[in-house]
Formats: sequence, structure tokens, C-alpha cells
Amino acid sequence: MQTIVFCRFSYPAIGGFQVDHDTIDARRAFLYAPERMEQRFALFEHLCLPGLRTQTDPDFDLVVLIGTCLPDPYLARLQALLAGMPQARIIARDPAPHRQICQSVLNAARKHVNKPCLQVRHDDDDALAVDFIARLRKAASDCEALLLGNKLVGFDWNRGYTICRSDLHPFEITETVTPYLGVAQAMAVQGGVRQSLMNFAHSRINRFMPTVTFADPPMFLRAHHAHNDSRQKAGVSHPDFHAPTVEHIETLNRRFALTADAVESAFAPAASNGLRARG
Repeated sequence: MQTIVFCRFSYPAIGGFQVDHDTIDARRAFLYAPERMEQRFALFEHLCLPGLRTQTDPDFDLVVLIGTCLPDPYLARLQALLAGMPQARIIARDPAPHRQICQSVLNAARKHVNKPCLQVRHDDDDALAVDFIARLRKAASDCEALLLGNKLVGFDWNRGYTICRSDLHPFEITETVTPYLGVAQAMAVQGGVRQSLMNFAHSRINRFMPTVTFADPPMFLRAHHAHNDSRQKAGVSHPDFHAPTVEHIETLNRRFALTADAVESAFAPAASNGLRARG
């Protein structure tokens, strides 16, 4: 099956954010603020892309949704980062309602809309394990009967790590086991079905379709920083971070194609601008 990894890169959608803005101009100003964009580019380059570049199964499409209003210097930087990645395609769209535009872009990316496909939601500041695509394909194969009997089937890997920068260490880390977190999450879509993974809130997909959950191995890294959209309101969790061990460093390298230096670089702009994770 065609596998599509869908990533929004500071796309100014109407809705879809937990941080509210009164106008699209206000949303653009928030998204394209130089301080924020420097951090997003650092996280995308040093944290997100290494695992995607080194997938053990490279047969996937990476669709990166941006706004047509993304300033030219940022567009050029994004194009340069993705230039050596044949799976990647940048799609520019005007601001539009979040779910509708994501569904439209995902359906347009399907090579054969009447054939089944696998869709993966992925944020530009998170990382997937190097064998994620391979394991997703195996899961879909193992669950063939379930897929044939349902229009939509969700897949969720709930174990990974959350990382942040700290004042005492280059970064800190904690193990995360959370179902339907929205990282390392995918959906099998039957041929002819127009609904997409982005039509559903990641934390509630099990209300609308059968889902299959895997508890190991660690399959994601989630960046924890001051610009997380999901951490802008009261009542958010505060993970118990600690300095990485040698085992953590080895896991980052083996599972995510990352070095400690790469993770430090991902958070470097946050450090230089005084933006460290809260918690």
C-alpha cells in the first residue's frame, strides 16, 4: 500500500490550533515570528528529518503542507533541507479550514484513490524511529482481515520519549507511554474512502474506528518546548525529565539515527533566545 507521511510546517489553518487567533494575519504573525521559526527549523532539521531519511523501508511519500504566504527566505530554507530527500514534496495552500484542507491535500497525494493506503500524521518537531514505516506495513499485513472488514483502521505506537532542553544539561529526557498521543500514529484507509487521518482528533480515533495499539519498542521522540501548541493552556502535564544516560544516547542513535550533538542542536535556538521548556 502507498504510505503517506503528512506534515504541516507552520501552515496557517483556520482552526486546528489550541492557540486561538482572531484573524489569519494574527495567526501568520504568530507562526512566522523569527524566534519561533528559528526553533522550528532547528527541530525539523536536527530532530525530525534524520529518522525519516534513514527509514529501513524508504518506500513512502512525505507531504509537507505550507501556506502560500510562507515568507520566501523560509521557503528557500525548507526546500534546501528537503532537496536530497526524493520522498518529500512541498504543497502550498492558502489558509483554509484545517480538517478540510488536510483531507484535500492527503487525498490529492494518493496515487490511486480507489486503492487502499496508509496515512501517518507527523509534526515537524517530533521524530519517528527508523523502522516505523516497516513496522507499520507489517502491522497492516498482520491485520489484513481487520482492514478488509473496515473502511478505516487506526494504528498507534504508544511508547517513546519526550525530550527538552534544560539549564543543567544539553537536553533532558523521559520515557513516555501514552495512547493516542498523535505521534507514531497512522491509519489504514480503504480505496474510495475520502476521509483522512486528519479528519479525527488524534486522542479520539478509537471512538470512530477499530484501532490496534503497540506498546513497544520506543517509536517516537516528542519535543517539549515553549512553542508546543498543545502546552499553551492550563492543566498540561509536566513530565519528570532527567539527564540522559548512556543507554538513552545509544537508543537515540539506534532507534532514531540521532546523536547527542544533534539533539542539542535541535534545541540550540531555544537556548540562545531564552526559550526553554516549561515544566
